[in-house]
Amino acid sequence: MSDAETLRIYDAHAADYAQKNQSYLSNDPRLLEFITACPAGGRVLDLGCGPGTSAAVMAKAGLLAEATDASAEMVALANQQTGVAARLAQFEDLKARSIYDGIWANFCLLHAPRSAFSSHLAAIKQALKPGGAFYIALKTGKGEARDTLGRLYTYYEEDELNDLLAREGFTVLNSTHGSSEGLDGQIAPWISVATHA
Repeated sequence: MSDAETLRIYDAHAADYAQKNQSYLSNDPRLLEFITACPAGGRVLDLGCGPGTSAAVMAKAGLLAEATDASAEMVALANQQTGVAARLAQFEDLKARSIYDGIWANFCLLHAPRSAFSSHLAAIKQALKPGGAFYIALKTGKGEARDTLGRLYTYYEEDELNDLLAREGFTVLNSTHGSSEGLDGQIAPWISVATHA
């Protein structure tokens, strides 16, 4: 289950989050790589979509873009994006089987408790068609903590993340490291991993 305080903060700051992330997501080379990894016209899921910026870029590229988020305010914003079909859902609501050509999980699963992370990866693997693309980005580090806004984060190091992905049957293709300023104004290191089912 999603952390109630984290959801409350996203609901309260949805417009600020959308404003902060609009420009960089539309030009994200990892997102463009994900789109290229999916077949033309393919069905994709933006998991934990936030304001739907990434899903809108996918739709503009010709993909059938679905989006889910546990924040009602984020879903409302995502549904204002052209070509995006967004719905309210938590990670554990993903029950689909072999229907997606790609799943994009950009800085969303870092809010899931560590104890549930493997089960979420298993559900994503099940929802993907064989060979489907899966991209995941997380903040790097150790343990769990709340940021200055009160959002709950679970941190992973690269080796641990790669081991967890391999254990669930994903093939890691490449990784990108970086750091950026979050909604809380803090610069944090992150990793983005490209895989396929």
